Parts: sequence; C-alpha cells; structure tokens
Amino acid sequence: MNFFDRLHDRIVAADSVVSVGLDPDPARLPEVVRDADLPRWQFNRRIIDATHEHAACYKPNAAFYEDPDGWRALRETIAYAHGKDVPVLLDAKRGDIGNTARQYATILDEDHGPAADAITVNPFLGRDSLEPFLQHEEKGVFVLGRTSNPGGADLQDLELASGEKLYERVVHLADLWNDNGNVGLVVGATAPEELEEIRELVPDIPFLVPGVGAQGGDAEAAVEYGLADGVGLVNSSRGIIFAGEDSEARGGSPEQFFEAAGQSAKRLETRLNQFR
Repeated sequence: MNFFDRLHDRIVAADSVVSVGLDPDPARLPEVVRDADLPRWQFNRRIIDATHEHAACYKPNAAFYEDPDGWRALRETIAYAHGKDVPVLLDAKRGDIGNTARQYATILDEDHGPAADAITVNPFLGRDSLEPFLQHEEKGVFVLGRTSNPGGADLQDLELASGEKLYERVVHLADLWNDNGNVGLVVGATAPEELEEIRELVPDIPFLVPGVGAQGGDAEAAVEYGLADGVGLVNSSRGIIFAGEDSEARGGSPEQFFEAAGQSAKRLETRLNQFR
C-alpha cells in the first residue's frame, strides 16, 4: 500500500482528517511547562499521547529539528507516532537538484531509522528536483501549490503567457508528476474560492490544507474541497499544541497544558466532521 492507502485506513479508523503539527517552539511554552524541562522528543510524546485518538497524521516541521539534538528528537517522534498507528508527514519543503535532492530524500528511507511517511516539497526547480522523492512510490509527496501566507501572491499569482496563473501551472504539473499515485498538493485554507478552483483542476489529488486554526482558514471549504475520495488532511499546529498557553495551564500544571492540546484536537475533529 502507498501512503494515501495507509492514510485512508487511518482516516477511517480515527474518523478524523486532522493533521497535528508538531512544531515545539520553546518560546511559546508557558513557564510551568518550561520548568518541567522536557526534551523535544518527550514533549512530542506528551502531545501524541493527548491527541492521537483524534489525529489522522502528525506533521513535524523540519525547521524545529535542524540542530545537533533535533534529528534524534525527530526520529524518536516518528517512531512513537508509528507506535500509535499514526503516519507522519515531514513538512520540509525540500527542492534541489542532483546529489543534494537525493540526500534530502533519504529522510524517506527505512534504512536511515524511523522514516517519515510523506514529505512536502517545493516545485520551483522543476521535476528533476523532485524525482528522488517521487521515486519512493510508497511515500507521499505533497507539492506546494497555493500557500496561505500573504506573500505567496508575489509569485503564485503571476500570469503566464498561456493565461494561467503560476500556481495553476504548478497544480497541472503536480497532476502530470503523479505517475505513481503518490502526489498530493499543499493548498491553503484562507482563500476558499481558490480551494474550489484547484479542486476542479485536479479532482483526484488529495490536499494538505494548512491555515485552519491560528490562521483562521475556512473549515468547511477545507473539507469540501480538500478531500479526494475521502482522503486529505486539514492541519492545525499552533492551535492544537499551544492551546493551553493562555488557559488554566498557565500557572497550573503540565498535565493541564497537554490536556488542552487533546481537547483542541478533539474540537477540530468534531468541527471538520460536520462537513465530511
């Protein structure tokens, strides 16, 4: 089974399309959690313990693990999530050429320790830069299509000679690159009309939809247009793992902080399931 087959089974088992972002930013932690002095892998374990019943996938962002101890924490996190039968999508936005691309793609290799099940990639350098990822037929490859940040329009909205916008061309290319049935698209939730438009362009490709939660994206559109044959992911990172930073957890206990993450994941699951 490839990644999207496994993801389908997890979505059915958990009755959820929630992707939980694991971005352990120490600056966001309330004092009571900082005082507990949890290493990242242990912090992530506590989040996973609190949220796994509501999670279709976990999405650690590589930026929070690129330091001497970070890759160990990432490996521990992936292994622990797998122990809960939850797949892991590494948000790395890789995109390079030649040996560099091949080296980046080793994060998907099982012989390098606990490997990610899927990865996000940047298509700016074209197909050859993504080929080492696409060749992992059993892994998911989410191509940046239309991002939710305001600056994304600087390039993505540019009109090409063909009359297409640049992001529309990327969407078409992702469809062409899907020879192995392992390609998804990252499409932000903050512009629901574009979600609908992109779904019409590629009816069969699952989306990873960030922006629901802290960025205020449209939950109904994220579900209606993000899923293809019931498969897709709606991500919340800060809105889940830091849900307790300004609640009773501040001045309370670490347990309250992690309970708040679980409660937030459950609320998002319930909210999204209204539209499935």
